[in-house]
Amino acid sequence: MTLVSARELVTDAASRGTGIGAFNVIHLETAEGLVRAAEAAQLPVVLQISQNCADYHGGLEPIALATLAVARRAATPVAVHLDHAERPELVDEAIALGFGSVMFDGGALPYDENVALTAAVVERAHAAGVYVEGELGEVGGKDGAHAPGVRTDPAEARAFVAATGVDALAVAVGSSHAMTDRTASLDLDLIARLHEALDVPLVLHGSSGVPDEVIARAVRAGMTKINVSTHLNGHFTRAVRGVLEADAALVDSRKYLAPARDALAHEAARLLRLFAFAPVTAG
Repeated sequence: MTLVSARELVTDAASRGTGIGAFNVIHLETAEGLVRAAEAAQLPVVLQISQNCADYHGGLEPIALATLAVARRAATPVAVHLDHAERPELVDEAIALGFGSVMFDGGALPYDENVALTAAVVERAHAAGVYVEGELGEVGGKDGAHAPGVRTDPAEARAFVAATGVDALAVAVGSSHAMTDRTASLDLDLIARLHEALDVPLVLHGSSGVPDEVIARAVRAGMTKINVSTHLNGHFTRAVRGVLEADAALVDSRKYLAPARDALAHEAARLLRLFAFAPVTAG
């Protein structure tokens, strides 16, 4: 039984000045592959279920219960986290299902509305002992979340954390969601200033588009929780495509999902090591 809260994993990484991988679950095979990655790397991992993923499965409960079951059987510490929830009621459902951490995403809202809704979520979550991630300064990408160049202001971030009580903060520093090429450039000076300004861990969304060396530098600048989805999905999908192209008569989905799960696990393990061994001076 190694299901733990993201509070434990993220706080520990922040105290040591290293990164922790937070990878998105799409279906059972990804959850299994991500746990296998953590076991291979002998490192903890955060499994994330997004609002989009819950909607795909017709509701949060089916994929949540499956992911929680996989996490409980892991040989390394695994947290299960609700990612990018824009509906407060989804947060409440995740808490009831046993999630140890949630993200309420009010990043697209006006600042005052983001503060009010996030603070209300934090109050309910903290009453249940649940860790809360907020977002300030929208992370760009899919659906045109914001114009290029938008960044999180350190002074506004400090005020946001004080007003809401969030335990971790996702910040806009140059990454973008759903990128399939790894060409994003991060504002490392801004990351360092945010790290200095805040007493909560920083979260990097949209990390799939960021090259390895830039992620390592971001961790050294003060980034802690590193979210990856699209990049790992690419490894999974390419493996499926390769198997099907090699055998046009194949109909047993296990025969192509198993290699895809293995490919995802291999790359996720590599990323976990990258994030964990790019130390900074904790502070």
